[in-house]
Amino acid sequence: MDDVTTTVNAYAALSATEPLQKITIERRDLGPHDVLIDIAYAGICHSDIHTVRGEWGEIAYPQVVGHEIVGFVSATGSDVSKHAVGDRVGVGCMVNSCGECKNCLAGEEQYCQKGNIQTYTGVDPADGSITQGGYSEKVVVNEDFVLRVPEALDFAAAAPLLCAGITTYSPLHHWNAGPGKKVAVVGLGGLGHMAVKIAHAMGAEVTVLSQTLSKQEDGLKLGADHYYATSDPATFETLQNEFDLIINTVSAPLDLDAYLSTLDLNGAMVNVGAPPEALPIHVFTLFAGRRTFAGSSIGGIRETQEMLDFCAEHGIVPETELISVDQVNEAYERVLKSDVRYRFVIDIATLA
Repeated sequence: MDDVTTTVNAYAALSATEPLQKITIERRDLGPHDVLIDIAYAGICHSDIHTVRGEWGEIAYPQVVGHEIVGFVSATGSDVSKHAVGDRVGVGCMVNSCGECKNCLAGEEQYCQKGNIQTYTGVDPADGSITQGGYSEKVVVNEDFVLRVPEALDFAAAAPLLCAGITTYSPLHHWNAGPGKKVAVVGLGGLGHMAVKIAHAMGAEVTVLSQTLSKQEDGLKLGADHYYATSDPATFETLQNEFDLIINTVSAPLDLDAYLSTLDLNGAMVNVGAPPEALPIHVFTLFAGRRTFAGSSIGGIRETQEMLDFCAEHGIVPETELISVDQVNEAYERVLKSDVRYRFVIDIATLA
């Protein structure tokens, strides 16, 4: 089924300042290696808000965001071999890459040296159009960037795994979180609560570092062994040289030296949160224990599938609140106030 263009309902930003609203968009022709997906659910990521409000740079409007997508395959191109009509599938933060650079060939498409094609605001190599995301009824994606969603995962709750899940799984996997390792998670939000669940399932000893103790009960239920308030100066004295790995999920400036001082010899602090401003750091804090300050993006397609299978095996899904599409603008404001535990998911059936 090739050369089929589809008009679909979507919920889009028309400018950086207007509320999102319902529009129609055209999905590109279904090419020989493409999959047409009927979207069932789409998660709301803080990145969506930064993007549509122009906080990460200028974008073209109208723009449909959403890169936590699950749905069912409804049609396939003539040469598709990886997916079939009816399959439960997912799409995350990228929908293509060059496929030729050393990083792509190593299965690390997220670090494509020519720049991977983002699920929204990217330039689709198939037709040169601006990619539009998951707040819509359907999407067309190259089969190589479509994931299999295991039956064991609750479908709606699985959507945020395609961003929040892989964003935290990837550094935990890369830095070998597991038995005998002490892992700290900074912040208990959409990313942080997933980091806690995954690190716990990997067998690590998990500590949450949060500004206050207001979510302590949640953190312990999610799998944390310890919970500290970073607003208490005694916390950083108590935790000197304590951790092998810190996953920093917050997108705000921190006293990095204070956090780095809690790393043990050869420990690493990895940023997955993305504050817009530069972060100051004193290298002598790194010298003190051969410490590492690093960053991590999402995972490649292979690792993302591994994450989905791991979560299915261990019964891990995000804590979610299901909303209708007409609640999206309200949800954005609640995200900014940290008034969600811990991820919004849009029921795309409400777009009809």
